[in-house]
Amino acid sequence: MSEAPVSPCCGVCRLDAEGRLCLGCLRSLEEIAAWSSGDAVTRSEILANVAARRLILLARESKPTDGHARQD
Repeated sequence: MSEAPVSPCCGVCRLDAEGRLCLGCLRSLEEIAAWSSGDAVTRSEILANVAARRLILLARESKPTDGHARQD
């Protein structure tokens, strides 16, 4: 039997400017509410959503903002 997915909560409970996503765990308010009663499948789906959001944010952060290619 596999263990249930662990909550992505990291204790940084602040909402984004739109009031839709937690800036700490990147879950929506709906996902946060669904977590406690969600089964392993639901929780895994939420974690997949969080992972996708994290990739999007990382991609945005790595894009140059001045139109020039980034040089490391």
